[in-house]
Amino acid sequence: MLRIVSSAVLAPLAVGIAWLGGWPFFAFWTLAACGVLCEWRTIIADRAAVHVGLGECAVGAAGIAAMVGFGGVAALIVLYGAVVEWLAARARPVRFWVAAGIVYAGALPVACILLRSDPRHGLAAMLFLFAITWATDICAYFVGRLVGGPKLWRRISPNKTWSGAIGGACGAVVAALAVAHVAEIANSLAVSGLALLLSVASQVGDLFESAFKRRFGVKDASHVIPGHGGIMDRLDGFLAAAVLAAVIGVARGGMDAPARGLLVW
Repeated sequence: MLRIVSSAVLAPLAVGIAWLGGWPFFAFWTLAACGVLCEWRTIIADRAAVHVGLGECAVGAAGIAAMVGFGGVAALIVLYGAVVEWLAARARPVRFWVAAGIVYAGALPVACILLRSDPRHGLAAMLFLFAITWATDICAYFVGRLVGGPKLWRRISPNKTWSGAIGGACGAVVAALAVAHVAEIANSLAVSGLALLLSVASQVGDLFESAFKRRFGVKDASHVIPGHGGIMDRLDGFLAAAVLAAVIGVARGGMDAPARGLLVW
């Protein structure tokens, strides 16, 4: 019930912020990224390696660069922050993980802001991403519970099944086609293939976070979201799908129209 109530609050909030766009959108996703970075540091459990403030500054500066249309500069800022943190880290055993956390968290606002900045297709791209990742989570959960069967990766995530993964991917395709219909996006075949690809990315992102937490012996990133755990626990799949979507969009539409590059085939 806590999970359902939290989702009922967070989902409309995310959609509303996406509809607003602009600086509220920037602030929302930058704060979310800073939360992810804080939880990442807590998981690695070695504050001696961390220069608090450096990562947040890199994430914020990268978001601003993406906001004003300099996506390449945004990526360089994130990488620069990671390199500086790696060089400055005093705890050598975790210095790689400290630097990786800046890249992981910084990718979230950069990807979202780049996609939303497209004036014509930006909102549709975000709703498309929401539909895919949420349908993947919901359908994977219920199909996996109902059907069961062989485990997807028992050592990393004992509860996930192949039936759930397939059910999540199918649900994502249906949800993406529904959004495409409402947004008047043509080429159902391309939309279906893209939804399948992003659903797989979302599930890989979920597995990555599970492996990361298991590496450091942690169950939940935090308990800030009732029923879900931490911000990382809620955004792991979305982050991976958003980054892949932004890469596809920029590759096809350039920095001026990444959402168009993602959706129009």
